[in-house]
Amino acid sequence: MKVAGLGFRRDAGVASLRDALDAAGGSNGLAAIATVSDKADAAALRDLARELGLPVRSIPAGILAEIKTATQSGFIKARFGTGSVAEAAAIAAAGRGARLISARAASQDRMAIAAIAEGDGE
Repeated sequence: MKVAGLGFRRDAGVASLRDALDAAGGSNGLAAIATVSDKADAAALRDLARELGLPVRSIPAGILAEIKTATQSGFIKARFGTGSVAEAAAIAAAGRGARLISARAASQDRMAIAAIAEGDGE
């Protein structure tokens, strides 16, 4: 199962999320999009999910903190305990054996970050 993880500022719009997703490789073949639980209800994320016909997977911050990521942001590490919300969310949601197939990529306006992982979905 292929999942896109998204990290974003609360005021990011759908265009920013879409741009980050495109920069990470696009939505082709995705089974879901995922993010940290406290942002899973963001209107822009829900709108993007509806546009793509994908479910949103909400990942608790504590789970994200347990995941080692390919890239590191000091700010994100201090806030969430992981180097990249996007990478960690993608890995967590993709299931057992998940591996990152696209490291984090930013939207042009730097409001959103996306990464893509693939796993067995369990």
